[in-house]
Amino acid sequence: MQGNNTIVAKRFTVKGLIQGVGFRPFVFRLAAEYNLKGWVNNTNEAVNIHVEGTSEAIHKFELNLEKKKPVHSEIETIKSSDVEIEHYEYFSIIQSTDVSKNFTEVSPDIAVCEDCLDDMLQPSDRFHYPLINCMHCGPRFSIVKELPYDRCNTTMAPFTMCENCRKEYEDPSDRRFHAQPIACNHCGPLYSLYKKNDETVVADSAENLQTIINQLQQGLGRGEIYAFKATGGYNLVCNALDEKAVARLRAVKHRDTKPFAVMFSSISTLKGYLYCNHHEEQCLTSFRRPIVILKNKKELAHSVSKGFPTTGAMLPYMPLHYLIFQHTNLEALVMTSANISEEPIVIDDEKALNAFLPLVDGVLTYNRDIHNRIDDSVLFVANDIPRLIRRSKGYVPQSIDVVDNVEGIVAVGAELTGAFALGKGDKAILSQHLGDLQDFENFQFFVESFERFKHLFRFNADMVVCDMHPDYVTTGFAKSLNVKVVEVQHHHAHIASVLSEHKCTEPVLGIAFDGTGYGLDGKIWGSEFLYCHKSEMERLAHFEYVSLPGGDMATLEPWRVAVSYLYAAYGKDFKSLPLEMFKSIDAVKLNTVVTSIDKQINSPQSCSAGRLFDAVSALTGICILPSFHAEAPMRLEAAIVSDEKFYTPRVNGDEISFLPVIRQIVEELLSGTDKGIIAARFHNTIINVVVEMAEKIRQKKEINIVAFSGGVFQNKYLLENSENKLSERGFKVLTNINVPCNDVSVALGQLYLGLLYKNLKTTSTPSL
Repeated sequence: MQGNNTIVAKRFTVKGLIQGVGFRPFVFRLAAEYNLKGWVNNTNEAVNIHVEGTSEAIHKFELNLEKKKPVHSEIETIKSSDVEIEHYEYFSIIQSTDVSKNFTEVSPDIAVCEDCLDDMLQPSDRFHYPLINCMHCGPRFSIVKELPYDRCNTTMAPFTMCENCRKEYEDPSDRRFHAQPIACNHCGPLYSLYKKNDETVVADSAENLQTIINQLQQGLGRGEIYAFKATGGYNLVCNALDEKAVARLRAVKHRDTKPFAVMFSSISTLKGYLYCNHHEEQCLTSFRRPIVILKNKKELAHSVSKGFPTTGAMLPYMPLHYLIFQHTNLEALVMTSANISEEPIVIDDEKALNAFLPLVDGVLTYNRDIHNRIDDSVLFVANDIPRLIRRSKGYVPQSIDVVDNVEGIVAVGAELTGAFALGKGDKAILSQHLGDLQDFENFQFFVESFERFKHLFRFNADMVVCDMHPDYVTTGFAKSLNVKVVEVQHHHAHIASVLSEHKCTEPVLGIAFDGTGYGLDGKIWGSEFLYCHKSEMERLAHFEYVSLPGGDMATLEPWRVAVSYLYAAYGKDFKSLPLEMFKSIDAVKLNTVVTSIDKQINSPQSCSAGRLFDAVSALTGICILPSFHAEAPMRLEAAIVSDEKFYTPRVNGDEISFLPVIRQIVEELLSGTDKGIIAARFHNTIINVVVEMAEKIRQKKEINIVAFSGGVFQNKYLLENSENKLSERGFKVLTNINVPCNDVSVALGQLYLGLLYKNLKTTSTPSL
C-alpha cells in the first residue's frame, strides 16, 4: 500500500477541442497548483501529459482537468495509465510532435475577449493594438496551415516576437502563455489604410493608428464606404443608418434586394432596434459571434433589409470593430462579405485593392495572411433552439460526432449550397460555407478547401459519397478521385443527416422539403415523406408532380411555376383570370411557357415543396421576379398576417394535390382577401399536411419519430408550428442542430450513409 507521500507517475491522453484554446498553459498551471513534475505536449492527434507526484495530488489534478478546463475547450476523452517514474525536476511544456495520421481538433476563430479589450485601453505595448489576442481569443482556423497548432505552422510565422511578447509567451502565469498569435504594436501585423487619392496610412505608430481610426470614424459618419479585412475575409462596410450610403453599397455589390447584415456597437444598442430574447442574446454574445436573424423594432436605413421585417444582426468580434465604435455616434454598420455578386469572399490583399479601391472610399488591410477563407456564420432561433443557416466562422472546423468509424470516407455534398465532409475516426469534419458550386469561382473555392482540409487533417480517401444527380459538379468531382463511389438519393441524405446528429437507430418518418433533388424515378423531388431506418429508405408520400417550364429558369422566375399550377388547375382558361401577377409578365413569354408545358419541352416533372412556395409567392403578387435565391418564399413568410384558417388539398393515394389549394387562393385573391392572410393560410395548410400525413403514416407504420430536413424548414413559421403541433400529438421531433437543414446537411447525411453501406459491404442505393 502506497503512503500519502509516495511519489507515483501517471500518463494522460486528452482528446477533443484542445488546440488553440490555451489547454497546455492550463495544464501547466494546474500541475503547478498541485506541485506536480513532468511535461505536457501537443501532437497532431491529442494532448499528452506526464505527471509525477503524490497519489492524492495526481487524483485532484485529474478531477480538475475536466472541471476547470479553458472556457472554449471541449474534452471528449481522457485516458490515463500508470507509468514509470522518470524523476523530473519541474513541469514544462515540451515541443509538439507529429506522431501519426490521426486527427485532432482545430479551434474555430474566437471573438476578442473582455480581458484583451481591457488591455487595449491600458498604456502599454498593446494600447489600441487592433490585432490584440491571448490564449482565450483571436484567430485560429483562419491562420492555421499545419498541425500541431504552433506559431510556425500559422500565418503568424513571419512575425518574430519582441522581447516583451516573448517574455509573456514563456511566462506560465501570463494569459498569453503559449498564445500562438501573440503580438503587439512593436512586433505584430500592422493595419494600412489605402485611399482613392493614392494616400496610404500605415499604423506603424500610435499616432498613425489613431489617424486611421479617426479617418474611418469620420468617413463612415459622412456616408463613406470601406472594405475592411476581417478575420476570414474582407467586408464591405458603411453606416447602417445612412440610406444614401447603403443604397450606394448595393450598387457596388450588384445586390438589389437581398438583406444586409448589420453590426451593432453593443447589445444594448442592438435591442433599441431589434427584438432579442435570452436565447438570441446568448448566440450573439458567444465567442462564435454569428449573425442572428432578429425581428425589427425600429427601422435602420430602408435599404438595409429592403422591406423584410427582420435583420441579420451581429456584435463586434475584432478589436478593430470596438475601436471604430469607440467615442463616436456610430451605432450600427452594414457588414457584408466583400465579393461581387455570389463569388467567394475576397481574402487576397492585392485583389481587394484592385477590385474595391476604385469603387469604395478606402480599403483597410493588415499584413497577416488569411490562409483559410471563412464567412460569418448565420442562424435563427426557433422554439428556443439555434438553427444554423450558414455554418462558417466560429463553428468550422469543429467536428461533429458520428455513430462509428468513418475514417477514409469523403462526402462531396450537393451543389446549390456547397459543403463537403471528411471522415476521421468517429468524427465528421465539415467544410465552411462554399456557396453555389455552379459558379466557377465557388467551385474553385470548393476544390481549394478540399485540398487544404485533406492536408491539414491528414486525410486519405478510400470511399467517396455523392449525390445521384448525374449533372452535379460534385458528382463529377467525386468520380475524379479514383476511389470507390457511392451515390445516394438527395433527400435520403437530408434525413440521414438528422439521424446521424441524433445517433438515432430507430425507424423514423423523414420529411424532406426543399427546392430540388434528383429522384429515384428520374423526376425532381422535394416534398418527401420517407420511411428511413439505418440504410433503408422507402418513399411513402409526396406532393403531386407539375411541369417545371424552363427547368432551372423556374427557380429564377417563380411565376413560371405559378403558371404551371394555374394551367394544371384551370386549363388554358387560366389566362382570363384577372390576376395581378399577369401585369408583370411579358405576354410573349407567357405564351412560350404555356407552349413548353403543352409540348413538354424543357419542362421536367417536379413535386418540390420549394417550388410550390415560389408559385404561391408569385401568384399572390408578393414576389414575381426575385433578385436572389429563395427571395420568393422568404417574402411569402414575411407577409404573414395572423390567421388560423387553412386550405384543403386533395390526397390521391401517395400523392398530395395542391390544385384545390391553388383554386382556393385564386378565389380569395379575386375576392380581395389580404395577401398576408393568404400567406398565413397557405403556411397553415403545409403545417396541417405535415401533421395529418404524420398521423396517417404512424397508424400504418407504427412510427412515432419524425425527422425534418431540407431548406424549406429554414422557414421559422413553418418549423416552429410543425414542431409544436407534432409534439402536442405525442411525436418525437428531430431536426438538424449542428448543421444547417439546407443542402449543407446533405454532406453529413452522405457520410453517414457511406458508413452504413461500407458496413454492409455494398455500394447499392436503396430502392422504392
